[in-house]
Amino acid sequence: MTRMILERVMLGILTLFAVSVLIFAATSILPGDAATAVLGQGATPETVKAYREELGLDRPAIVRYGDWLAGVVQGDLGTSLTTRQPISDSVIPRFENTLFLAGFAALIAVPLAIGLGIIAAINEGRLVDRVANIVSLGAISVPEFFVAYLLILFFAVKLGLFPTLATVFPEMGFFDRLYVTILPVIALIMIVTAHMLRMTRSAVLSVLSQPYIEMAFLKGLRRRSVIMQHALPNAAAPIISVVALNLAYLIVGVVVIEVVFVYPGLGQYMVDAVSKRDLPVVQGCALLFAATFVAVNALADILSVAINPRLRRSRH
Repeated sequence: MTRMILERVMLGILTLFAVSVLIFAATSILPGDAATAVLGQGATPETVKAYREELGLDRPAIVRYGDWLAGVVQGDLGTSLTTRQPISDSVIPRFENTLFLAGFAALIAVPLAIGLGIIAAINEGRLVDRVANIVSLGAISVPEFFVAYLLILFFAVKLGLFPTLATVFPEMGFFDRLYVTILPVIALIMIVTAHMLRMTRSAVLSVLSQPYIEMAFLKGLRRRSVIMQHALPNAAAPIISVVALNLAYLIVGVVVIEVVFVYPGLGQYMVDAVSKRDLPVVQGCALLFAATFVAVNALADILSVAINPRLRRSRH
């Protein structure tokens, strides 16, 4: 088990290194010039040249990448081109806001999706299963921003039950924060629950096709008992993978929702940086998103192996 954890950690580090190269390369080849974007179109060529030298943009890309990576390893994401402030000071509170939004949604979506997925698997082919499939497929098919705007239209504009903008600040109380973020959380829950429901149902049904499950049915056990006592424990590993994938999506994929509700999270911060061409901020946010995604998936792999002893034996 210790060896497997070390392998996952090393694989995660190598993955992040590869992702850091892609992030830096992608932001470096973007059209336009960061110095011109910061100074404006009215800046003289001499001013732009001096500013580029001040920011180090005149140096070769490989040198700039090495300096950036060395700073990241030490916990320094660099300095914002627009505010001239350390990026870490702005990223940390915004990332905490993103984690709060994702955690609030996950607290409701995970048990709801797993429960509905199991119920749909128990009642395969029946009305409950058909309704769950139709509703979940419809929820997946609708874009996130469209769901968000519908929620704003009905619950904020017409009914006036919730605010249109999810504005939070450090001094805000916990319950006030829950009230303000309820609409973006509902939008996230609708999408994530639909994905997890369908994948949980598929994981349970795939286990039901195994020979030992068929033998349990031949013994005369009820379908509910077979699923709860035999199928579900063995379907725990794929279900954990499903949950981890969607939790990573909640954290990484909240960018659209944060922009729609003007929520001061990491996604909104990155979008603002893109519009201002603040490349160090974009790089730092993207790397933090990638690190979160890799960490969540690595944790899911470890939990899957820990829960299912057969996976541990298969590695020897």
